[in-house]
Amino acid sequence: MQENSFGFAHLWASGDAISHFVAYLLAVMSVASWYLIFSKFMDWWKSHRAAGGVSEFWSATSIEEGIERLRAKGKDSFFAQLAEQACNCNQQCETAGDQLASKLDPGEQMERALRQQLSATQAELERGLTILATTGATAPFVGLFGTVWGIYHALIAIGVSGQAALEKVAGPVGEALIMTAAGLAVALPAVFAFNAFGRANRLILADLDAFAHDLHAFFTVGKPFFAAHSAQIHPLRKASSASGGSL
Repeated sequence: MQENSFGFAHLWASGDAISHFVAYLLAVMSVASWYLIFSKFMDWWKSHRAAGGVSEFWSATSIEEGIERLRAKGKDSFFAQLAEQACNCNQQCETAGDQLASKLDPGEQMERALRQQLSATQAELERGLTILATTGATAPFVGLFGTVWGIYHALIAIGVSGQAALEKVAGPVGEALIMTAAGLAVALPAVFAFNAFGRANRLILADLDAFAHDLHAFFTVGKPFFAAHSAQIHPLRKASSASGGSL
């Protein structure tokens, strides 16, 4: 049985600097993609776990206790960061002096603070997705370039040797097609991961946006409402006490 002299090892041995560069480039793109896939998966898992602490936050007796419950679900919880940002903004509104932010309505200050935190969170969630998208879009063409370059040199070598038989052409051409297969193998996981993490990020941001809306209502509507409600009851009590009656 005749030993097959063609394959990746033969392609590498007979390749030049450009074909080696293409192979190294595909290897780097593959390593970067898989690193980001595992990294983003761990981030998604932590965010998904932290989302379970929102119900525990609202069952707390104080905002500090609620933040601690969110922190218990994850040290870097985006929900805890959002609650801390709202709490800090509320304290700054109460102690603001001549700052520019103090000229804004407290509700607008709270909305501004939450919007900034959501923007920072979105940027953190989208970190690395550009590399996945670029890898998925360009890796097939990088592999195709390696294939074309390999076929070009294979045909030149066949032409110089003068052996243009089919069995002499099929081997080098099929060998060069390995680069195309390598490009597809690098691109497909990156494309699948980019689409999956894009959808996961949209769901996380939707939960964060809903939580931010609830925090905004709590700090801007809840407290003034209770204060106004108390202001309406107290005059009635005073009037009742003055008349000697009771409610």
